[in-house]
Amino acid sequence: MENKAIFMQGTNNMVWKDVPVPAINEGDVLVKVKAVGICGSDMHYYQHGRIGDFVVEGDFILGHEAAGEVVQIGNGVKNLKVRDRVALEPGVTCGQCEYCKTGLYNLCPDVRFFATPPYHGVFTNYVAHPEDMCFKLPDNVSYVEGALIEPLSVGLHATRRGGVKLGDTVVIFGVGCIGLSTLLSSKARGATNIIVVDMMENRLQIAKKLGATYALNPQKINVIERINEITDGKGAHVVIETAGAAMTVKQTADVVKPGGTIVLVGMTPKDKVEFNFMKLMNKEGSIKTIFRYRNLYPTAINAISSGLINVKNIVSHEFDFKDTKIALDYVANNGDKVVKAVIRME
Repeated sequence: MENKAIFMQGTNNMVWKDVPVPAINEGDVLVKVKAVGICGSDMHYYQHGRIGDFVVEGDFILGHEAAGEVVQIGNGVKNLKVRDRVALEPGVTCGQCEYCKTGLYNLCPDVRFFATPPYHGVFTNYVAHPEDMCFKLPDNVSYVEGALIEPLSVGLHATRRGGVKLGDTVVIFGVGCIGLSTLLSSKARGATNIIVVDMMENRLQIAKKLGATYALNPQKINVIERINEITDGKGAHVVIETAGAAMTVKQTADVVKPGGTIVLVGMTPKDKVEFNFMKLMNKEGSIKTIFRYRNLYPTAINAISSGLINVKNIVSHEFDFKDTKIALDYVANNGDKVVKAVIRME
């Protein structure tokens, strides 16, 4: 069984290596990886070698949005069998800390997360993973869709934290993959007026196709004034920031409805950003944050399988595994064209 992996070796450089097929422990399954999404965090590591305190040292495998086929099962595996198609939730937690035991496992301080240093990712033919973090895909959900379960779970977590409900007005700053996933989740939860903001026209056009009511480009109009016009000066029930830009984090307070909720999703490059807390206090608004997601893979899979959420249209580009470096370089240099790129591993 041959296992090849592509490693980043310094920034903007990659090398191929033959690596051992990973051994599976009790409760693990061996998965032949079939599709991997390229995430913004992969690009940040590839181009800069670090994200905050997480620093790439030595050769490193990227990729954490994965789906594949079970090819071997370990002792104690009960719910999966060989040839099952699965989406892999990338974080393996300790299961013993207070956060794991209270259901907040995404906050586990000892999580081992694919492609977060020092833990390698999934740009490789085979990976071993615990059975309970592999979720079976129905026959009508493709491997590419399975790879998108991870970013969709972020959007589902954001809208759940924001309490998006039937009839709500939602503003989403940033409509990259996470913003579009948040749009789809908002629509599925019943939001009837969804306003998206982004500087890239290709993303705005896709957002319109996916159900955005209004798509605003801040390079062309004053978005704060336009949102106030759209909402008759009332603002939005829920404002979700996925762009990770200091300016849009600040603007969330301008457009949230009195009594409304802001959800911060995007990670800003700076540790500190300016924010008008007095404006939010005068509105008795709430701020919530998210860190990844929890207990949402089954929900995301069911939503896609049932047709309630269609993630396929988020994918703008597909590449073969052999062209992984070409894919990352293309994404790095074509932000005005790429919405979501996926690596097909076969």
